[in-house]
Amino acid sequence: MKYRRLGSSGLRVSEVSLGSWLTLGTGEDPAAARARIRRAYELGVNLFDTADVYHRGRAELVLGEALEGLPRRALVIASKCFFPMSDDPNDRGLSRKHVFESVEGSLRRLKTEYLDLHQCHRSDPDTPLEETVRAYDDLIRQGKLLYWGVSEWPPERILEVARLARESGAHAPISNQPEYSLLRRNAERHVLPACAEVGIGQIVFSPLAQGILTGKYSSGARPAGSRAVDPESGRWMQDGLNDAVTNRVDELRPIAAELGLTLAQLALAWCLRISRISSVIVGATRTEQVEENVGASGVALSEEILARIEAIFPRPGIVQRALRRFKR
Repeated sequence: MKYRRLGSSGLRVSEVSLGSWLTLGTGEDPAAARARIRRAYELGVNLFDTADVYHRGRAELVLGEALEGLPRRALVIASKCFFPMSDDPNDRGLSRKHVFESVEGSLRRLKTEYLDLHQCHRSDPDTPLEETVRAYDDLIRQGKLLYWGVSEWPPERILEVARLARESGAHAPISNQPEYSLLRRNAERHVLPACAEVGIGQIVFSPLAQGILTGKYSSGARPAGSRAVDPESGRWMQDGLNDAVTNRVDELRPIAAELGLTLAQLALAWCLRISRISSVIVGATRTEQVEENVGASGVALSEEILARIEAIFPRPGIVQRALRRFKR
């Protein structure tokens, strides 16, 4: 496993991290989840990502149980808040009250005295940015958090929150968690350059486009038990489940085979081609998936290979120019 600094901070995270969005707290045998998490740790994964809202806290509970007993200093535990956790009008958003109470709940469920990273799951237009910045600064000064970040924020909001934090002498966010993959490249145009400007690193989610980039859905396949046949978790991937997309995924197979990689490893290595992407978050329902995905760490793709991938999944020219600025 290779490790990268998260933004301009000194925190180092594994290039491949393990998430829990649709895979933990689902009612499966806790022993199976524990086995996956422990295997990830054995393979060098140190970043474990979750959020209070994932199955209303159950994902955090399962993760906390699985991590119990492992050396705390070797773990980077990350959670998030924003979305409603109940019908209470204050049990949502990024107000000082909700951020404080969400962090306390996450600490209890994860069985830890502090979180390495806590991120704002979305931007909150109803709470002044100054209030959110001060809440995170206070939590860091209290030792309950070490770092904080954002997720799926618009670029102008990212620049503003970084400016506010620095002007007020508060701890500034170090991370952003955007969706990013060969199928979802919107972050390249404005979000990635904005983050680079203020020293914010990227922990990207859905780098395999909910499994579409693994090739499991080629030729109209919908394997039993897969996310595509689940009406709840599968709703996030429906726009990519069509022949126009899966046929292009199949065009990647010769490239992956030439490099001795699986399609999943190729898709993850493609994301990691950008040095300021610190980690790719993968979900897994089987230990074998963890082992496969971890194999993407340290894979370097040549310019010739990247050009061939680009020919299959091209980006608009305006995005190319923005990405060149980001990579400098």
